Amino acid sequence: MTQKDSLAQAREEHFRLGEAIAAHDRAYYQEDAPKISDADYDALRRRYATLDAQFPQLADESSLSKKVGAAPAEKFAKITHAVPMLSLGNIFVDEELFEFVARVKRFLGMPPEAEIKFTAEPKIDGLSCSLRYENGLLVSAATRGDGFEGEDVTANARTIGDIPKKLIGSPPDIFEARGEVYMSLQDFAALNERQAAQGKPLFANPRNAAAGSLRQLDPAVTAKRPLKFFAYAWGEISRMPADTQLSMMQAFRSYGFIVNPLTILCDTAEQMLAHFRDIESRRASLGYDIDGVVYKVNSLALQQRLGFVSRAPRWATAHKFPAEKATSVVRDIEINVGRTGALTPVARLDPVTVGGVVVSNATLHNEDEIARKDVRVGDTVIVQRAGDVIPQILGVVLEKRPASAKPYKMPETCPVCGSAALREIDPRTGQADVVRRCTGTLVCAAQAVERLRHFCSRNAFDIEGLGDRQIAFFYEKGLIKTAADIFTLQQRDRTSLTKIENFEGFGKVSTQKLFAAIEARREIALNRFIFALGIRHIGETNAIRLARSFETFESLRETAHHATPGSEARQRINDIDGVGDVVAEAVADFFLEEHNEKALDALLAQVRIVPMEAVKSDSPVAGKTVVFTGALLKMTREEAKAMAERLGAKVAGSISKKTDLLIAGADAGSKLAKARELGVETIDEDAWLALIGGGGA
Repeated sequence: MTQKDSLAQAREEHFRLGEAIAAHDRAYYQEDAPKISDADYDALRRRYATLDAQFPQLADESSLSKKVGAAPAEKFAKITHAVPMLSLGNIFVDEELFEFVARVKRFLGMPPEAEIKFTAEPKIDGLSCSLRYENGLLVSAATRGDGFEGEDVTANARTIGDIPKKLIGSPPDIFEARGEVYMSLQDFAALNERQAAQGKPLFANPRNAAAGSLRQLDPAVTAKRPLKFFAYAWGEISRMPADTQLSMMQAFRSYGFIVNPLTILCDTAEQMLAHFRDIESRRASLGYDIDGVVYKVNSLALQQRLGFVSRAPRWATAHKFPAEKATSVVRDIEINVGRTGALTPVARLDPVTVGGVVVSNATLHNEDEIARKDVRVGDTVIVQRAGDVIPQILGVVLEKRPASAKPYKMPETCPVCGSAALREIDPRTGQADVVRRCTGTLVCAAQAVERLRHFCSRNAFDIEGLGDRQIAFFYEKGLIKTAADIFTLQQRDRTSLTKIENFEGFGKVSTQKLFAAIEARREIALNRFIFALGIRHIGETNAIRLARSFETFESLRETAHHATPGSEARQRINDIDGVGDVVAEAVADFFLEEHNEKALDALLAQVRIVPMEAVKSDSPVAGKTVVFTGALLKMTREEAKAMAERLGAKVAGSISKKTDLLIAGADAGSKLAKARELGVETIDEDAWLALIGGGGA
């Protein structure tokens, strides 16, 4: 297999995993009905990370690995987090722990032998919650939500005994404590006994029980549930009471919070790994569920320098416990058709419990994967949860293969529309695409429905009430065929003889709520609009990059129309830091397609695009395009770029007429010369630090 073949396969797998992550986000966060376990979900993210590490090109083309949570449910009022509640990156094997420590040092420009202290604490398997105190009194509580906006669960949080209603000691005037709401194993067992006695459904695990209990509309129900709370982080604070992670936890304890007593300070990666092993050995006796250990850089000053990357801090990671395995039987292999026409085989398994979680299906990715593992209907297979792909088939137990089992053959026609399903030849490599795709782009219902689902998804238009089931229903009825149809639905319903409210499963109230939800989304931020279009390789991260660079949709569209290979317009897209030629080509191809343009015109007649919300709008470099060149002495290049983006600047990779500022380090070369030629303002590293006030908080 050539490197190009490997990259093509990885890219397709990366995209399909992203679609799966998006679907599970909706089920887990919005519908309170997770279809896979937390470990399964983590492992999908893990596979993303594995592909990103093996193929750095994919890091700029993926997006769902950058996400945090999901939009808060409409049944709750919403609270905007003063400081975003982000998630954590994951590691799964010992080597990755050592690489995490080395990566932190590299980012900070430290030698490998430099000492950095880390805290290590159990990773509680519960529901994240942020508690805001003003003058020592609890004033609000919110779930994580999408990381920026969560559900208001204040009344429910007040019923939890572990959560102080009034802080003791001398806390800051404004203090946001963050931690995990969870349920002990003993209390969980007792709750399920009561549920069974009352003829009510049982909870799948303590995490689901805790989440369902905290997110009750009636606080009286929450009060009857035995919820607990561990504090481990913070949001907005008017006065920092300490300068290290560990001393912050000591401050939390002095204010009346319960902090996990198994949190320790480590000097080396070896000590961190030893604590991981110790916690793992004691896992069954703790009395509450954990799924790993979290490591955090102890120094808050270093945490500030390290900052964040997309959905996670650079200064922390979660070390997950190893995968667990079981065997099951493949009863069928079915084909799912995604919004890009990709045919993905899925193995349907006899339900099997793996580490306490029921697994009943596993993706097989593509026909090459099936052939490599030679998975057949009727085979007994080894199934693993957590690790690379979850649920993942590790291999076949050949001695148990029935004589009638035949090698699986991928269909050559789409199971949805009957169009030919082909493995296209890449003109650049001459190699067959690893994925078989339906050619019926304009007639395949699966592709249309999946595109509409993506359009309505939470990081796109986020239309409450237009979930998978509703979109499929409206498509089948012919009421929504395109994105623009969503926004004319109410108008058409007024003049229709068959009212939506008369369809089974709807009604007058739910229909009016749907129309109101659609109306509320007629205005959308530029980055969300770009993401909603479903352009190949444009996930959330690249949508943000394009929105920051072009500022208006008209500017992006006009540039893309002229972005032929080798053109100045194509180069402008290429020059966006982190984008590159693959993304630039995908953008150009999308806007050069005539039917896409017609669909865009119809959609733009119904919605209004507003600028992306500025980051650090009060920063002196917010909105400016900056370029770094030469050797920086007081920070690494990666650290400098992250700092600039945190302050709202656009970081480009090359000098152009649109560059506002060049920061030139030692031994600056051609970029400095070109900047002088174009009259671009140029400053050195010290002037840059002075301009931004040392980096800004």
